[in-house]
Amino acid sequence: MDTTLDVKKLARDERRKKRFEKIGLYLFASVGAFTMIAPFLWMVATSLKTAGEVFSYQKPWWYDWIPTSFVWQNYVKAWKVVPFARFYLNSIFVVVLTTLGQVTTSAFAAYAFARLRFPGRDKIFFAYLATMMIPGAVTMIPVFILLQWLGWIDSYKAVILPGIFTAYGTFMLRQFFLTLPKDLEDAAKIDGCSYFGIFWRILLPLSKPALATLTTFTFMGSWMNFMWPLVVLNSHEKFTLPVGLAYFQSVHNTDWTLLMAGSLMMILPILLLFVFNQRYFVEGIKLSGIKG
Repeated sequence: MDTTLDVKKLARDERRKKRFEKIGLYLFASVGAFTMIAPFLWMVATSLKTAGEVFSYQKPWWYDWIPTSFVWQNYVKAWKVVPFARFYLNSIFVVVLTTLGQVTTSAFAAYAFARLRFPGRDKIFFAYLATMMIPGAVTMIPVFILLQWLGWIDSYKAVILPGIFTAYGTFMLRQFFLTLPKDLEDAAKIDGCSYFGIFWRILLPLSKPALATLTTFTFMGSWMNFMWPLVVLNSHEKFTLPVGLAYFQSVHNTDWTLLMAGSLMMILPILLLFVFNQRYFVEGIKLSGIKG
């Protein structure tokens, strides 16, 4: 009888311990989530205030997060004060071409390194991979001099072309291609499919999760890129959004309300792209019909 009571007590203590561990984990995750989202909430609150209310120290502490008056006109004003529509179109044009070019070149290079056999393949791949260890600040000046020699400074080509080649995208897609069954490729070769046909009809359709992930990362990195467009572009009508937002800042003053409103409108495409591609991040590759 005592043994039965001891077993029940141990089981009850174990359940209580697991419950406390779960509560602690939820609390820790909640604090971490709030830490991540707090700057975004402050940005939303600031974009709906008047200019004189942003840093008002005579208000209660919750005023920083919940504005008393919602000034929706800040979004309209931010669109009109600067050529925001032009900056938006410039960013869309640059980012779409950069993303398309980077995903395309990475997919072709990854297919060659993963599936084709040619002399020095692995050595070339490791040399290509070694470029990831070189900081972008080191190559910025040589690339700028090269573009200046070509006469491409202050043009969209100077912003787009250097960004369509990436060792990271090639490495990621190569590792993904290596996980795909070789039986599909062998069956396609027996049916007379060419190397390009295997790449286009078999590997790419099965690589949607990896392609969606690379597309999202490339889009986000190119959309938020500030330094390179600032270096190679001189004409204001060619500025992208990150550079264009600097119009709301000056040496002596910063219009925080318009800057936060413009920043929120800027990150909207990233949020939409992430929501659209999120299902691919967790989607597994389901292959059937392969017999040994």
